[in-house]
Amino acid sequence: MERSSATPGGRTRREATRQKLYEAAVTLIAEQGFSATTVDEIAERAGVAKGTVYYNFASKSVLFEELLRHGVGLLTASLKEAAERTAREGGSRVEALDAMVRAGLVFIDRYPAFTQLYVAELWRTNRAWQSTLMVVRQEAVAVVEDVLREGVANGEFSEEIDVPLTAAALVGMVLVAALDWKSFQPERSLDDVHAALSRLLQGRVSGRP
Repeated sequence: MERSSATPGGRTRREATRQKLYEAAVTLIAEQGFSATTVDEIAERAGVAKGTVYYNFASKSVLFEELLRHGVGLLTASLKEAAERTAREGGSRVEALDAMVRAGLVFIDRYPAFTQLYVAELWRTNRAWQSTLMVVRQEAVAVVEDVLREGVANGEFSEEIDVPLTAAALVGMVLVAALDWKSFQPERSLDDVHAALSRLLQGRVSGRP
């Protein structure tokens, strides 16, 4: 999971180290679960000393909480960029939503292990990081809500739509469809999956123009 950085050398090195720890943690936890994964294993997978883990994160739980924040932050940024790019190009709000669907699929295709963890954690309410997860989830959904509200304001969408629920449903559609794709239909291309979701988004399941 990458994030570009133009900061001075010291911080750049620390970001690189944290990046390695994020990648090690997400891979191990996806393979064997949070409780079974140890800090020693994370350090070994990342190729750093155990003390380096604690230098960057106070505990395994803090590392995982920051991993969730980092990963969902990347997803949110990609959704926002897709919407803004469509707006710059003069596209409609439906086109913006379609671009966001594709951006979500690209993200999940790149980070399937993180996505699997994220979806699993959404269903757990007894975790120390649950409140953080709800906050970052809402940040991602809010990007979609903004586009829906713009569409309602300019008459492109019906005023009767439930914006928060519709936004959550669209995000959920992409997550679930993409996980099904990666787990059970890996032979499909990203373009193929995007085309199917695009037809759903534009109300063309019935085959009518």
